[in-house]
Amino acid sequence: MTQVRAIRGATTLDEDTIEQLNERVPTLVSQMMSSNALVAADLISILFTATSDIRAGFPAAAARTLGLSDTPVMCAREMEIPGSLGLCVRVMMHAHSDRAKDEMVHVYLHGARVLRPDLVATVEGDDR
Repeated sequence: MTQVRAIRGATTLDEDTIEQLNERVPTLVSQMMSSNALVAADLISILFTATSDIRAGFPAAAARTLGLSDTPVMCAREMEIPGSLGLCVRVMMHAHSDRAKDEMVHVYLHGARVLRPDLVATVEGDDR
């Protein structure tokens, strides 16, 4: 039975550049979709947050390069907590899926792996 599921993910940048944002955000979103057997039509919405040290561009705009023109996307600023992970883009994707809640794969790449080591999945092509 198809249910609404939330999938979490995050990545970090090495530097605040539009080139790196446009590389890492689509890679993250693509891996979240492929790891959960999702296609664009399954997506309900995607919420991105970015830490305040990311100013080069909007993560949502970077994700649009995947052709997600029919998916509502939104960006917000991540809370500024002393000692928190910088240059980080976090994602919450809502999608229709036949998978059980505990079968959903959450994807954390690059430096963001430290955020939820209990959820980090081995994703083919991940450059640990």
